[in-house]
Amino acid sequence: MCDFSQYSGASEEWLAVAATLPAAPTNLSIEERRTAANALREATAATAMKTLGPWITTTDHTIPTRDGSTVEARTYRLASLPDTEPLPAYIHLHGGGFLFGTLASEDAICARIAINTSAVVLNINYRHTPEHKYPTAWNDVEDAFAWLHENVSVLNADPARVVVGGISAGAYLAASLVLGQHLGHVAAQLPKIAGQVLMIPAMGHTKCHGPQMARLKDMSVSSWETCKDAPILPREVCELFMDLLAVEKLDETDVRMNPGNASPEQVKGLPPTVFGVAGLDPLRDEGLLYAKLLAESGVPTDVSLFRGVPHGFRRFGEKLSESKRWDSVVETGISWALSGPEAGEFVVKTE
Repeated sequence: MCDFSQYSGASEEWLAVAATLPAAPTNLSIEERRTAANALREATAATAMKTLGPWITTTDHTIPTRDGSTVEARTYRLASLPDTEPLPAYIHLHGGGFLFGTLASEDAICARIAINTSAVVLNINYRHTPEHKYPTAWNDVEDAFAWLHENVSVLNADPARVVVGGISAGAYLAASLVLGQHLGHVAAQLPKIAGQVLMIPAMGHTKCHGPQMARLKDMSVSSWETCKDAPILPREVCELFMDLLAVEKLDETDVRMNPGNASPEQVKGLPPTVFGVAGLDPLRDEGLLYAKLLAESGVPTDVSLFRGVPHGFRRFGEKLSESKRWDSVVETGISWALSGPEAGEFVVKTE
């Protein structure tokens, strides 16, 4: 039985940052919260792009979806590389609880990855709640994955070197896509995904994570309990995000909705997987439990734990030393996943 409670608690560095933060407004509607959050994220990205922008070329795309609609996408490519050189591809899926996030909010993240990995990065703006319920975001990601393979010659991407990754809700979608293809439920005819990068992931619906939590020593030591009032993403906000998905039929055995509930037999043979998990996060144990499941099932894993910081801490940039390590986990993780790593024991790296 597992107990990851030794990773709980806030760092002095985080406490110093937290002391400077204004109180979050409590009287905003869902739509007003989304508008404010997206504006802040876009402004932060735009500032960073003043430095990053000259290093890359970007192209906007429109991806058709199975319901007759479309989603926005954008690719990022290191400008110094020949346009005709096929590059590894990295599919980026943003975080935001299926509610927040835009194409522009991810510009700086995607540009850094393109610059530091020499991959072509595909940023997918899947559709959001509350307008779009489950499984719209899942369908959009699957449709975008198929679109990438249909357009590898246009994107100059190597179809044998596609890594899928995401942050928070985006990592949840990435894990679902990768597991779905592995099980033959999604894009079975397309080349196998070469790796996945799951940063601060949710691994299932909050009302369906019983099978995951059953692998813990006791719920009293779980991050779901010990971090329920954590900053940035307290448990009540996790539950709000899940409620907005308006899932009509909750099913613990549905691994599309709940990849974290997969069995050892179902995950055996998954591609190399990178995990980045925050210690002060209600979702911490979901990520670590899935990492342990994969490692013990023979899947190559690389697991990093960011001590003392909450979910989504990367937004505070240089104010937190773990932000630099976050970037390294993602960027070196993509290269590691493509290097054909061997499976090993479950190890949690904290530095």
